[in-house]
Amino acid sequence: MYRTIIDIGLVFVLVYMVLSVIRDRRTMWMVQGLMILMAATLLSGVLGLVVLHFLMEKILLGASVALAIMLVADFRRLLELLGRGEIVQLFTGQENHLSTANNVIDELVEAVKGLSQNRTGALMILETDEPIEESDFSVPGVKINAELSRELLQTIFQTTTLLHDGAVLIRGSRVLAAGVILPISERDASRQLGTRHRAAMGITERVEQCICVVVSEETGSISVAEKGLLNRPLTSSKLRELLLDKFSPSVDGDTVAPQLRSLGRRLSIKGINFLNFVKRKLPRPTPQEKK
Repeated sequence: MYRTIIDIGLVFVLVYMVLSVIRDRRTMWMVQGLMILMAATLLSGVLGLVVLHFLMEKILLGASVALAIMLVADFRRLLELLGRGEIVQLFTGQENHLSTANNVIDELVEAVKGLSQNRTGALMILETDEPIEESDFSVPGVKINAELSRELLQTIFQTTTLLHDGAVLIRGSRVLAAGVILPISERDASRQLGTRHRAAMGITERVEQCICVVVSEETGSISVAEKGLLNRPLTSSKLRELLLDKFSPSVDGDTVAPQLRSLGRRLSIKGINFLNFVKRKLPRPTPQEKK
C-alpha cells in the first residue's frame, strides 16, 4: 500500500516538473488529456476489460508519441535544467523569468525604434492571455516559429520582403507567424490613420487577449492598440513602460501558478479517489490470513 502511494506521488512530481516548463495553455490542456487517457487505460486494466484495455494502450501510445514530438523544445529545456542541476527552479518557477521577459521587451522595443526612425511600416500582435484562434484572422499568414529578435522583426518589415504587408504574431518570446492579414475596424476613424492602424483596432476589438504595436509608414509614429482603442503617439521609452506594465513577470506568474495549483488539487483528488476505488476492489484478507 505504501509503495503504491509513493509510486503515485512520484508520478505527480514528474508531471509537475513537465508542466512547469510548458508555457502554452493549449499544450497544458493536451497534457491533461493525455493524463486522462492514462487513467482510463489503468482503470480498464484494473476492471479486467481486456479489449478496451488493448485499444486504450494503443491510443495512449499514439498520443504519447504525438505529444512528445510537439513538446520537443519543452523537453529540451527540461533536460537542460536537469543537466545544469537546477531542479529547484522547476518547482519555484524562478528560471530567469524576469531577465527573459526584459530581454524580449528590449528586443521588441529596439526593433520598433529602428523601424520608426527609418519610417518603415510595421504591425505586431502580442498575445496577452489565451492563444488567438486562427479563425480570428482574415488570413493566418506564414508560420515562422522563431526566437524573437530585433534583426528578425526589422527584416520581416522591409518593403523588399514578401511578408512586410501583413502583421507579425508574437507569443511569449517567439515570432509564430508573419504576413497575417487582420480584420479591419468598422469604426469611424481619423483619415490620418492607415490600414495598419485600422487593422490593429479591428483585431483588438474582436479579440481581447492581445495588443497591437503599430509603426506608421508615413510619419514613423508609434501606436499601441488595445480593445479597439489607439494610444498614440508614443516614444520608445513610453512603449517600453507600457509593455513592462502589461507583461510583467508577476502578472504572468499570478496567471500560471493558480492553474498549476488547481491542476495539482484536481490530480490529488482523482488520485485519492482512484486509491479508494482500488482498495474497495482488492480482496480483503480473511480472519485466518490475518492470523
